[in-house]
Amino acid sequence: MINLVLLGVLVLAVGGCACVVWAERGGPRWVRGVATVTLAASELVRRSERRRRQRQRRSVTRTTSGGD
Repeated sequence: MINLVLLGVLVLAVGGCACVVWAERGGPRWVRGVATVTLAASELVRRSERRRRQRQRRSVTRTTSGGD
């Protein structure tokens, strides 16, 4: 079951990337819409990952400097 979910996510990601490329070349309106959604989702993931790394860095700094 989990394999099907992962396969579905992979298909959506590849399809979104294909729509981004197609939209850059002047695809139809629905492709530009899918490309916009794909780029917005990737930006959300990127920001989330950046925040997670910043929190990790702060917690590592606190644990290493707080032990002295």
